[in-house]
Amino acid sequence: MSRIGKKPIKIPAGVEVKMNDKTFEVKGPKGTLTREIVREIDAEIKDGEINFTPRNHDKKSLAFWGLTRTLISNMIDGVTKSYEKKLEINGVGFKCKVEGRDLILDVGFSHSVKVPAPEGITFVAEKNIITISGIDKELVGQVAATVRRVKKPEPYKGKGIKYVGEVIRRKLGKKAA
Repeated sequence: MSRIGKKPIKIPAGVEVKMNDKTFEVKGPKGTLTREIVREIDAEIKDGEINFTPRNHDKKSLAFWGLTRTLISNMIDGVTKSYEKKLEINGVGFKCKVEGRDLILDVGFSHSVKVPAPEGITFVAEKNIITISGIDKELVGQVAATVRRVKKPEPYKGKGIKYVGEVIRRKLGKKAA
């Protein structure tokens, strides 16, 4: 049994949740999100709470039970307070700037790398810190991973783009021999 799936989600004031068939629409002060849930899970909205129950008690239904509850909970959190990820650029001459809605990275290539911002995502660049924010947690994480993939941190000098707080395991190189 899913411990997470059993917990009801309380709908905060100022958030409106609608359910049509298997599609959830969550409206809040920051924006609107929609998501379709799998047919193995039933949802019920009453008394300011959302409860989820699996249709069958087979392996697939139980696997989606907690996931569905967490996804809808993240949508509610996203429309009330935004999500953000911070990335750090390390390297001599590595720079970043925001032009319009796009992020421009100068990270040691012969050309600048342009990362377009998807709908609902904003970039903020301050010195060597890039802040990616938006209301969709999944999209914020995906865009952060895409930006990091432009120049992954290397293990010898630690140059590249990494998450703030991420620890890069360093190698000694030729000194170790």
